[in-house]
Amino acid sequence: MATFLHWIGRTAFERRRLVLLFWVIVLAAVGAAAAHTTGGSTSSFTLPGTEAQRANDLLSEKFPAANAGGATARVVLRAPHGEKITSTGNRASVAATLKDLAASSSRVGAVSDPFTSGTVSEDGATAYTTVAYRSAAADLTDRDHERFDDALHEGRETGLTVEASGNAVATTEEGTSAEAIGFALAAVILLLTLGSWIAAGLPLLTAVIGVGISLAALTALGPVFDLNSNTSALASMLGIAVGIDYALFIVSRYRSERAAGHDAREAVGRANGTAGSAVVFAGLTVMIALVGLAVVNLPVLTAMGIAAAGAVAVAVLVAITLVPAMLGFAPERVRGRSRDRAVGPGGRAAEAPHGSHDTQVPRDSRDAKAARGSRDTQASRGSREATPFGRRWAEAVVRRPVRVLVTAVAALAVIALPATGLELGLPDDGSQPPSTTQRRAYDMLAQSFGEGFNGPLTVVVADQSAATAKKAAATMHAKIRELDDVALATPAVFNPSGDTAIISVIPDSAPSGDATKDLVTGIRSLAATTENSIGARSMVTGTTALNIDISDKFSAALMPYLLVVVGLAVLVLILVFRSLLVPLKAALGFLLSVLASLGAVVAVFQWGWLKDLFGIEQTGPIMSLMPILTVGIVFGLAMDYQVFLVTRIRESYVHSADPRQAISTGFQHSAKVITAAALIMICVFAGFIGSTESVIAALGFGLAVAVALDAFIVRMTIVPAVLALLGHRAWSLPAWIDRVLPNVDIEGEQLTKSPTADARPEPATELSTRHCPGSTP
Repeated sequence: MATFLHWIGRTAFERRRLVLLFWVIVLAAVGAAAAHTTGGSTSSFTLPGTEAQRANDLLSEKFPAANAGGATARVVLRAPHGEKITSTGNRASVAATLKDLAASSSRVGAVSDPFTSGTVSEDGATAYTTVAYRSAAADLTDRDHERFDDALHEGRETGLTVEASGNAVATTEEGTSAEAIGFALAAVILLLTLGSWIAAGLPLLTAVIGVGISLAALTALGPVFDLNSNTSALASMLGIAVGIDYALFIVSRYRSERAAGHDAREAVGRANGTAGSAVVFAGLTVMIALVGLAVVNLPVLTAMGIAAAGAVAVAVLVAITLVPAMLGFAPERVRGRSRDRAVGPGGRAAEAPHGSHDTQVPRDSRDAKAARGSRDTQASRGSREATPFGRRWAEAVVRRPVRVLVTAVAALAVIALPATGLELGLPDDGSQPPSTTQRRAYDMLAQSFGEGFNGPLTVVVADQSAATAKKAAATMHAKIRELDDVALATPAVFNPSGDTAIISVIPDSAPSGDATKDLVTGIRSLAATTENSIGARSMVTGTTALNIDISDKFSAALMPYLLVVVGLAVLVLILVFRSLLVPLKAALGFLLSVLASLGAVVAVFQWGWLKDLFGIEQTGPIMSLMPILTVGIVFGLAMDYQVFLVTRIRESYVHSADPRQAISTGFQHSAKVITAAALIMICVFAGFIGSTESVIAALGFGLAVAVALDAFIVRMTIVPAVLALLGHRAWSLPAWIDRVLPNVDIEGEQLTKSPTADARPEPATELSTRHCPGSTP
């Protein structure tokens, strides 16, 4: 692997203009395809294999007119305080509003009249109308939404309070300020880490190109695969984060190889062969975790996982091809402060020679002696000042591994405690921020028609025999009316053939309330009893029923998902590290990270702790997709840091270092870059906390917390403590497995043994790449 990527890096460096042209053409091509795409994404999703979905499918088959797939909007109209919506003047205002709604788009099929359809509240103050479209929500244009909003505005001008909800209502445009702030903070971190505007700008540029390609491709493919509206946000979130990080690791390694004495072309090749190998395997673990979401058998989750995995794949390809090419345009300016410094033993910086950047040999024996000296004036200033912080941290951890391990695990366990109170739910208009028209319409309906009005249940009764279906429907209707928490149960409505009936049930309690969940359970129990006695099948669907079914589906899928994803990733890590204990330790550390991140999400988004600090307007149950999505993404990102950190430690161990010395050396060379990479990811993910999409906001927060905990507590604290306790056993592998596994050489050992002729590394001194692999200044 290292040799192949070494060749790719050198080739991209030499043919940099051709490589850059290729990526520009790819970006232009997918951009043009996206620009000519009609339609958009959808917010709907299906739940194959669940009772609620089977009921919806049956409704689509038996009542096609009522389930044509067209967009709908429910417009709520309320008279001024103290007045009735039924008064002459307000009736005229309502009629004018209905006329404007009907004329707002040629796609509008029907607008109901609340006075003839009976959708007026008992107090006579509020009414609602249903606007039905002939087109799906994804096919509505910006012009359709604008004219719909204009109709609402005209209604408000008459003195009425007018709000709307439904999938035909345009969602609030996502603000870009928070994401821009996260991107700007990432730029600052890169500048502080690399000390050069060129070096800091290169990862940002390549990440933007990669994300641009991914998002344009998703836009072009959105209508074809009916992608969910959250898919692009997730792909963008991950694409930016890993794109910057992967480029950062290669740029940092390039600077290290230059400081070690290699010319620009060979340094690019070696950086691509070592750090690039880590990028490939880290990206592979992320993609495995994301594609593994297909195990859940939820189309929207599968699409989100595959799309995000595609964005990561693009980030990997950009990192190992475009980044080496871009380094070729500014091989010296990328080095920044490191241009004239090399790293000697123990992490002390020694002056590298000036002049030719091809050889960088000492100018005279006095300089060589100064570079090798261990008892000079710099040493008298104190080894602590000269030693990098990463090395000092690792040495402190390995001195007291048991105490550090127990403290770190206990801290993560405390943070994870709120996860025991996790409540799952599907987002509805009640979870929208109070400032949105959807949330105001939801509240108005709850106040005027009852809390359960926003979450009606639909009971579908069907049988091949119309007589049996009629008898079963009558029985179900009578028994449902006797259940607790039932505000209204409408008589059964049959389809033309008479073999299928619909019973609408309005609960007393809110859609997410426990009483409504108990009602769903009660109706399903009645359905089983009725089927046994009469023979007709009865099914329940609706918001609460969907919540119950999706929670059960995720609970059943979580363990198989973990087994598949963790199992595949452990196999990849065994291949990378040639060890059994290191991959198992990595998987256990991931479990600690994901549980702690879920605990933090519950504390903030469900319980409301510190919600004002994070700008969270609405708390409530956590989106059902979020936990399993978090598990997949956090696992992939956790393996990122595992690969980047432990690869450097194993590299030192392979080069004949003592196990504990290898930990210190590995941290010396990687801690600073991993810290910067983690901070960049935290900033990028935190930028999505301000999203109006609840799942994206919670996911951004959860991922930011997970990266912080995994990078700084698990990987940089627990990992060295465990490796110190294991010693040589950490890197042991049964002989029969060792013979079977191919040697992927992720540490670049073959590059060290067989350097290319034109690399011309410095003669065997303390600056040798074998004794100081990939040293950073």
